[in-house]
Amino acid sequence: MSDFSKSLAVSASGLRAQATRLRHVSENISNADTPGYRRKTVPFETAKGDDGDMVRTGHVRLDRTQLARIYDPSHPMADASGNYEGSNVDLMIEIADAREAQRSYEANLKMFDQTRQMSSGLMDLLRK
Repeated sequence: MSDFSKSLAVSASGLRAQATRLRHVSENISNADTPGYRRKTVPFETAKGDDGDMVRTGHVRLDRTQLARIYDPSHPMADASGNYEGSNVDLMIEIADAREAQRSYEANLKMFDQTRQMSSGLMDLLRK
């Protein structure tokens, strides 16, 4: 397989991994106010392939930090003391993760586009 194909495959694996990460970050943000919701995290792993080292996502993990205790006696999930468990999603962390994933996605997209342009330029040179 050519170096161009390998480069495209590596950047495509990065695009898929960051897209998965963005999907889980958006799920976390949308469920920030859901009682009992635990934040999801996605680890990245190295995958050996024909095209070299690729990146892939591992199994989704639930953040095991303690859930927030919220006092609201009128809430249907409140216990006898008037408390219920909220989520452990911190919006500032999720926004930072989303920004990092977006920038990583854009970097992989730029690499994909640069490789495509180089390949196209090489084909133009070979035709002359």
